[in-house]
Amino acid sequence: MQEDLDKAIEVLRNGGTILYPTDTIWGIGCDATNSKAINKVYRIKFRQPQKALIVLADSAEMIKEYVFKLPDIALELIENFRDPITIVYDKARNLPKSIVPDDGTIAIRIPKHEFCLKLIGMLGKPITSTSANLSGDPSPTSFSRVSQEIKESVDYICKTGQLEVQSPKPSTIIRVNDDGHMKIIRN
Repeated sequence: MQEDLDKAIEVLRNGGTILYPTDTIWGIGCDATNSKAINKVYRIKFRQPQKALIVLADSAEMIKEYVFKLPDIALELIENFRDPITIVYDKARNLPKSIVPDDGTIAIRIPKHEFCLKLIGMLGKPITSTSANLSGDPSPTSFSRVSQEIKESVDYICKTGQLEVQSPKPSTIIRVNDDGHMKIIRN
């Protein structure tokens, strides 16, 4: 796994894109603070920039660097929610405009996946997470279901997890406002 992490980190630090396993599905990732890399992800997916990308962080401390306020209720959800949970926060900061929707929010998840957590920790920054498919196509539940077109479009394909068969569940998405009010967007 370490060699795979090292290669992925090198690509991410150089503004590249990776195809990698997450706790939900296979995803396309890049350094979430690099606008050129983010634009490349949009091009790979043939996705409109108005459709926001999810960001993966490795800790609540990292999330605090990219949102103006981390409400207490969000911390409770992160610590106690068993299934994957993505939280949409008000007022993103320290991120390129290309990843932040017009309303200024940002969707962030702390994955429950060893490879992802190590990758983010080694990079020291969040990474993007979007399903490894062309916009509108079904999300790949395993590496074998990722299209050849996607595989040829990214700069590096992680080897970790390619042979694993998962029964992934998309993350629950909850909007948490700065004042602590919540709204379930996807359950």
